[in-house]
Amino acid sequence: MRTPLRQRPWTIRFDPRRAAVAVAAALALVATAGCESVDITLGSPTAAPPDGAADGSGDGSADQASALLDQLTVASAGGMRGYSRDHFPHWSSAGSNCDVRDTVLERDGTAIELDGCNVVGGQWLSAFDGESFTDPGDLDIDHIVPLANAWRSGADEWNDDQRREFANDLDRPQLIAVSASTNRAKGDQDPSQWKPPNRDYWCQYAQDWITVKHYWELSVTEPEKAALADMLATCP
Repeated sequence: MRTPLRQRPWTIRFDPRRAAVAVAAALALVATAGCESVDITLGSPTAAPPDGAADGSGDGSADQASALLDQLTVASAGGMRGYSRDHFPHWSSAGSNCDVRDTVLERDGTAIELDGCNVVGGQWLSAFDGESFTDPGDLDIDHIVPLANAWRSGADEWNDDQRREFANDLDRPQLIAVSASTNRAKGDQDPSQWKPPNRDYWCQYAQDWITVKHYWELSVTEPEKAALADMLATCP
C-alpha cells in the first residue's frame, strides 16, 4: 500500500467550463490587439502516461482513465467491521483557510465572501445535479470515493494518519463541493449503485473515481468496474 505523500498546497483541477471562459477571454484579447503580436498560452494539464498517473491530477483522457481502470485490483468488497468516520479525521487546517472544507468551497465557487477565514457566501454550481447555490450551508464537501467505500476496498489496513491524508486529499480529485441532497443520496455507494443525476458529469465522475482509487491503491468490485467503464463510454 502506498504511503501517502506529504500534503502539498491545494491545486485546482481542470474544469472544462472555466477553460471555456479562459478561451473566450483569450480570443477577445486577440480581437482587440490589432496588428500587435500577442503570445497567449492557456494552461492545461499534461496527461501523464498511465504508469506515471499515480501522482494523480485526474485530468487525463477517457482512454487514459480506461487504462488506469484496467490496472486496479478487482476484489470483493470487504466488511465494515471496525469502521468509523473517526478513523478518517477531517477537516484538517489548510493554510490561510480555516480548514479543508473552506478551501474546497473557495476553490469551487465564484464571488466568494469571507468572514475571517470562513467562507460565508458566494456562488456555486453543483456538478452532481446542475443546481446553483449561494449559501455554503446548502453544500456538502463530497469525498468522490466515500470513506466507507475506501475502508471496504483497502483503507481498513491503513493507520489513522494515512486515512487522514486520504480524507483531506486536495491533490487528487477527491473533494468537491456539491448540493447536500446529492451527497447524502450518494452515501457510501459506488458507481454501480449510484451515479450523479447529471448524466453530463458521468465522464468526469468516472475519471475522478478511477484516479483516486489508482493513486491510493484501492480495489474495485466487478460491478463497480463495469459501471465505471460504462460511464467512460459517455465521454465525448
